[in-house]
Amino acid sequence: MMESLMEYYHYIIAVHVVFVISWMAGLFYILSLFIYHTEANDKPEPEKSILRNQFVKMEATLWKIIATPAMIISVLAGVTMLTLNTGLLQTDWMLVKLGFVIGLLIYHFICQNIVKQLKNDRCKLTSFQLRLWRELATIFMISIVFIVIVKSAINWIYGLIGIMGIAMVIMIAVKLYKNYRLKK
Repeated sequence: MMESLMEYYHYIIAVHVVFVISWMAGLFYILSLFIYHTEANDKPEPEKSILRNQFVKMEATLWKIIATPAMIISVLAGVTMLTLNTGLLQTDWMLVKLGFVIGLLIYHFICQNIVKQLKNDRCKLTSFQLRLWRELATIFMISIVFIVIVKSAINWIYGLIGIMGIAMVIMIAVKLYKNYRLKK
């Protein structure tokens, strides 16, 4: 069985990459919807209700049809790759990548909880907090891509400093954007 699957290994990698891209697109878009949904709560009626109902529908559709299926297929393709090439589990870079993937899965399920909170009108996060939360997905994505591409050549200390630097730049950019929006 494994021998016959090995000839499809590169196809499995391609499926993994395609669905990781879809998953990340779903995460980025759902957070944008969360932000707009939260900001719609500041609108007067009936605009508020109309927007809220539309965002609830859009969030549910995106979550059920794109983000979650893409996450599941990404994980299944990744597990298949690791099953076919168990040597990957012996590399430091793969273990670090899997740590970030676990973090991204936790992030995914926290977003799923936010979908439910917004649907039930119980989300306490502000649009600014959600903007910061959205950027965490960017940090996960950058970290995973760099780990996979650079592999063992990466110097973990510099990599960690780089990730922290990127996080700081993103946070400053979000804060500047907030100030810009408040001035408008």
